[in-house]
Amino acid sequence: MIDDSVMTPAASRLCSQLGIAHPIIQSGMSRVAGPELVAAVSNAGGLGILAALRLEPDDLRAQIRRIRELTAQPFGVNLWLHPGVTRPIAPDAIPAETLAGAQGRLNEIRARLNLAASNATPSRFPELVQRNFEVILDERVPVWSIGLGNPGAEMVARCRQHGVTVMAMVTNVRDARAVSDAGVDVVVAQGIEAGGHRSNWSDGAEEGGTMVIVPRIADAVSVPVVAAGGIVDGRGLVAALALGAAGVMLGTRFIATRESIAPDFFKQAVLAAGAGDTVVSAAFTGLPMRTLRNQFTNAYGDAPVLPPMLQSSAAEDIVRAAGQRGDAAYFPMPAGESAGLIDDVPSAADVVRRIVDEAARTIRAFSA
Repeated sequence: MIDDSVMTPAASRLCSQLGIAHPIIQSGMSRVAGPELVAAVSNAGGLGILAALRLEPDDLRAQIRRIRELTAQPFGVNLWLHPGVTRPIAPDAIPAETLAGAQGRLNEIRARLNLAASNATPSRFPELVQRNFEVILDERVPVWSIGLGNPGAEMVARCRQHGVTVMAMVTNVRDARAVSDAGVDVVVAQGIEAGGHRSNWSDGAEEGGTMVIVPRIADAVSVPVVAAGGIVDGRGLVAALALGAAGVMLGTRFIATRESIAPDFFKQAVLAAGAGDTVVSAAFTGLPMRTLRNQFTNAYGDAPVLPPMLQSSAAEDIVRAAGQRGDAAYFPMPAGESAGLIDDVPSAADVVRRIVDEAARTIRAFSA
């Protein structure tokens, strides 16, 4: 159990709600969070979350059951609710000029990798959200983690009926109030430092750094708030609690762990990165994502970007080839500015223990 000096009333409430020992949550990043990582974090007293964005329902069910083979502790599953995922955009709706511009720039990148050029219309993103939501309910997953969307009162009510706790990530006060009004149990406040996709589905909505957005959201809603963005250690946990958060969510730190399914070249790129080596780009998926800067992000530049998820379909051959070749230059590597604070690849359990121990030492040092 985490040192009592660190457990604020809000942190205690969060831990009680989620059934965990420590107010530490591992985010469900795609290409990072598989069953082994999820179970390792949960076994260490935190909350592990499975990435399910691209999983078919049968695969999701199998991975949930695999997690249960590895841990008896609570865990979560992450699904997006962005309109581009819940109602995938028809490829034939892409303006010809936009398609030509995007494929033209992708063909320049393909040429660097000796891949065949393509001017094809990308395939439609599969409709997975509703079917996967039913799997989450049927399997009575302890926590449903939401990115890029508001579940609304009806989905939250169905979760209540199945004993599923609901956690939604937001980037601004307006969306925080909206998901809170829908009845979610926990709000995750995502600062701009955070790696991965911006959990923002409202055009023109305000955003801010973690130091700004966490207290604003904590003051705006009555449910526990979890801080996300730029946090990798116990000092970050203590800072988040001081800002009014009940706990922290870490993504980038868990990329560079032994249980992460991220390829080794991705882990090594995180270790090599400095705080200024990330960029927010829509070039990989059509949605803004903070990622390690590489040749793909540099080469894509200001070329037209296809609608959400159609962009990832168009670039799929490039990503697949880069992954097979172990080529970090053309592979999507979502990571936050906190990569500049990471210099090793420990076990996920060691990460949780280090955070707990350092947080306690930090608190004690204040009164030394």
